Amino acid sequence: MELRGACVLLGLLLLLNSSVQQNPIKKKPVKKDVTKDSAIENLQKQINDIVLEMNLLKEQQALQTVCLKGIKILNKCFLVDLVKKRYHTASEDCNQMGGVLAAPLSSSENDQLRDYVRQSLGQDQQIWLGINDMITEGDWMDQTGVKITYKNWDMSNYRSPQPDGGMSQNCAVLSAASNGKWFDENCREEKASVCQFNIV
Repeated sequence: MELRGACVLLGLLLLLNSSVQQNPIKKKPVKKDVTKDSAIENLQKQINDIVLEMNLLKEQQALQTVCLKGIKILNKCFLVDLVKKRYHTASEDCNQMGGVLAAPLSSSENDQLRDYVRQSLGQDQQIWLGINDMITEGDWMDQTGVKITYKNWDMSNYRSPQPDGGMSQNCAVLSAASNGKWFDENCREEKASVCQFNIV
């Protein structure tokens, strides 16, 4: 009995299939709704613009926080790191926060940075600068690989004007005790640092 029911059901399915093949259902052509597509694209563009604006606002807020904790000098914010570290560690820590080690571009900026170091760390402290001659001895570069134009090396000791460390001292420090003058040091020394953030 069950076999007969299955056979009848199978027969009906075959008849239905053959009738569909003989008289196929005509599909109406689908019209694309151009206005709908345009509206969706417009909404997607607005969403992308809002996300971009939100990210810029987050970046500005982070910079304002840095500036509030640190100091604003010209178009940059500076934030001291009290923990003494080797040059590379200090540099990596600044990079992780979105900045670089401080690298003054003028006498005025150097003097303000010196004053900030004295206020934050003390009169006789040194900080790492984002300046080194690791690639070519004597070619002092900033951390982006650009040769520096402003220099404030200590030249007061005529027997040993700075930089004088040769291949063993490839990283620059700013000395608050020497009125903001620069010295070359061994990069493995541990110094405090100041991170620099460009204000967009």
